[in-house]
Amino acid sequence: MTTTITVSPPTAVETVKRLPLATLIALAVIGFVLVAMETMPAGLLPIIATGMGTSEGTVGLFVSAYALGTVIITIPAITLTRGMRRKPLLLGAIVGLILANSVTALSSDVTLSLLSRFVAGAFSGIIWGMLAAYGRKISPPSRAGLSLAIVSGGAPVGFALGTPLGSWLGTTFDWRWAFAGLTAVAVIAGALIAAIAPDARGQKGRSRLPLVRVLRIPGIAIILAVIFTWMLAHNTIYTYISPYLRSTGSSLTVDVQLFIFGVASIGGIVITGALLDRYPRPLLHGSAALFIVAGVVLLVGHTSTAAIVVASVLWGIAFGGVSAQVQAALTTTGGDDSDIANSFLPVAFNLAIFTAGILGAALLTVFDGLVLTVVMIVFGLAALLLTVYGRRTAFPVRL
Repeated sequence: MTTTITVSPPTAVETVKRLPLATLIALAVIGFVLVAMETMPAGLLPIIATGMGTSEGTVGLFVSAYALGTVIITIPAITLTRGMRRKPLLLGAIVGLILANSVTALSSDVTLSLLSRFVAGAFSGIIWGMLAAYGRKISPPSRAGLSLAIVSGGAPVGFALGTPLGSWLGTTFDWRWAFAGLTAVAVIAGALIAAIAPDARGQKGRSRLPLVRVLRIPGIAIILAVIFTWMLAHNTIYTYISPYLRSTGSSLTVDVQLFIFGVASIGGIVITGALLDRYPRPLLHGSAALFIVAGVVLLVGHTSTAAIVVASVLWGIAFGGVSAQVQAALTTTGGDDSDIANSFLPVAFNLAIFTAGILGAALLTVFDGLVLTVVMIVFGLAALLLTVYGRRTAFPVRL
């Protein structure tokens, strides 16, 4: 009698011993694409409006439609797909993102463009909801913080460089080339992931918590509140940095200031990667405190170009690693349901973007750009207090 023994292929979680650096960098590139794709239309409003024969206000809805797709689709999509294997799901979402963005690049109809932006935002939310947990699953447990820092590194680079690069492409060539360029980058990164990325299992059905119960896991709500308040503090002044610089009389231009911020953000990512595994809670408290200091310098030193430069450096260092820090907290606190926990992140993030746009516009009708620094300080302080309040349930001493 012969007995046949079938050996299941090992999973990434079971066999990984070395940091999959190339895969993590490819995931970071996808993160860059997601952020750049969302914010890029803001730097191309007049060009797209002229090219499509519509108003700048209508083109401004390109950002809103993208954010709306993320907010509406992310959580239910991640809930329905959390049992699927991670690599095929990620690749499928990347393909969907590429197709939707390609439609935007080719479309001459505003309605079709808005629909394609909504669909792109939906796929973006799915990708955001799984990037952090996937990067952590395919990495050694001892390097969890470093893997999250690498994966999260694409977001601040997208903030700093995505809009200026898109604006340059649109001005130099045609606005459609800006969208086409992001599609090309996504194709290259997606192909690299398809070729070399290890797979990881989805969540077993018997271990899944219902959506509402995931939200009720001790610490999750606090982390989401930190994300919303901190992103609101950041995005209000980031979105309206031009009015702030005008109110200071500084010789700094928007592109130079954002470049300084972007370079400093990369420094913040490096610091986070070095410290996140060992000191996640002090790192988070320190980042929030430094963010507030940057806001105070932007307010008090607004008449000095040198002070604004220093504040921009502090701002970038403080904010650069925030994405990795809060994703690490969500992943650790969410446990087996970390994918669902992380799916709340892009929702909170995009709600903050939406709120920041409204709040900033409302304040600037009454005050000058200096009021934006007050928002940065007040909501930054709220985020710091929330990190202190949730230090036991939401922000672990060790990952």
